[in-house]
Amino acid sequence: MNSVWPLIITLTYVAIAMIIGLRARNGCANNADMNSLEEWGVAGRSMGPVTLYLLIAAGSVSAYTFMGAPGWAYSKGVAVFYVAIYLAYLALIAWYFGPKVWQFGEQFGHVTQASAIADRYQSPALGALAALVMAIGSVAYAVLQTIGSAYILFVMSGGMVPIWLGVLSVLACIAVYLYASGQRAIGRTNAFQGVLMLIVAWAVGLWAVHSATGGLSFAGVFERIQTEHGEFLTLPGAGGDMSFSFWTTSIIVSMFSFMPPVWTQWMSASSARTIRRSATWLPTYYVVILPMVVVGFIGIFSLPELARADTVALEYAMQHLPVVLVGLLGAGTLAASMSSSEPFIHSVSLSLSKDVLQPVLKLSEGATGKLARLLILPIMFLVVAPLAIAEPGSLVMILLVGLGFASQVLPAFIGMFFWPRASRLGVMAGIVAGFLVTVAFTTLWPHPLGIHAGFWGLMINLPVFVAVSLMTPATNAEIVERFFRIAAPRGFTRLGGAKNNHG
Repeated sequence: MNSVWPLIITLTYVAIAMIIGLRARNGCANNADMNSLEEWGVAGRSMGPVTLYLLIAAGSVSAYTFMGAPGWAYSKGVAVFYVAIYLAYLALIAWYFGPKVWQFGEQFGHVTQASAIADRYQSPALGALAALVMAIGSVAYAVLQTIGSAYILFVMSGGMVPIWLGVLSVLACIAVYLYASGQRAIGRTNAFQGVLMLIVAWAVGLWAVHSATGGLSFAGVFERIQTEHGEFLTLPGAGGDMSFSFWTTSIIVSMFSFMPPVWTQWMSASSARTIRRSATWLPTYYVVILPMVVVGFIGIFSLPELARADTVALEYAMQHLPVVLVGLLGAGTLAASMSSSEPFIHSVSLSLSKDVLQPVLKLSEGATGKLARLLILPIMFLVVAPLAIAEPGSLVMILLVGLGFASQVLPAFIGMFFWPRASRLGVMAGIVAGFLVTVAFTTLWPHPLGIHAGFWGLMINLPVFVAVSLMTPATNAEIVERFFRIAAPRGFTRLGGAKNNHG
């Protein structure tokens, strides 16, 4: 395809996103200071249900939707539907935990996930540890999205924009409006990107189905796959590398990964009721992934010799779809990538500033707010950019590795929502043990017995957490009581209050 229109359409999207992101700060009430952690970090806790709905939805539906998911459908088959279970679970998590997290933030002044952990266990060191472990998972996710963004610019430009330049260009664009407007920029741009992605995904999916089968029903695609390539419709998939154990444990690890941006999004809501309304609507958005998965299955019989599975949707579009739709696919894929990289970069900068550097350097709240804004630059250009340019693996595997590390903070949340007896040392011991196991089973002995490295980490993490908690002092009863009066008010009352935790 030699037309310049796909690139023009894609760059037009980038320009619109920048304008929306920069103008987002105009929504600040009473000229609020953007150097404030409350304002830059959680948008002054002001987001309404529609913006929050699109923010959460677009943030969780990433480059995976337009590249990773079609790529897994193309290379592995039905294993790709693990994401359907994962996304359904995300909506339930938001509905149940989101309002509680919002109340924590509103009443106790939390602006990050790690600050809530530090408060619950009265341990800035534990908050810093959680922030650092979560940063690894968040950076992996940001790298995944940046690779997707750069590849889109490479394809849409016909190779004139190399991957390294695409990485730097996309990060520079995000840096401008993220520095200027913080969480408000993420909310406004994600709302725009979310609508664009939903329209583009269904337009591309239905057009691809029509070009491949002559109709608009997905059934014809799967009937042909069943007849000609039936191995794609069962585990362990066509390549034989997606065992039941790895598939199942990947889902479990994904479900137990309470990623920091989601926590920040919940705290950005205008009320607890706003979160519950948005979470109720979330499943209506997640249908965005279905048409793109179908495009991946179409590629099995239409593009049998692709060198890179993640490119199947783009390759099919360029060969079979109109130029305008190819450009919209480029814009939609770039929107998916940027809408997910923004919140992860923002949350890493916010948490490292608030939960690691502020306690160590004894910074004021104002100085910490300024640092959080500036810290996005080294995170983007000294960490995310080099890793993205190196392209360390397939998009989905990068995601799963990141979630494996993030899941190791699970004990902190068990003690915050379910188990008053959890102790600071117990949580620390569990996180460290699980982290070390996850590192070993990711690098030295990848996924032993076909079980996800993060799941192995949890199998060591949780028993260590419980054992050490039972052998060490619990958190002060008054602290536990104020958390559990929000997290589990009925159960807490029935158990007789926090004082019984020491009995």
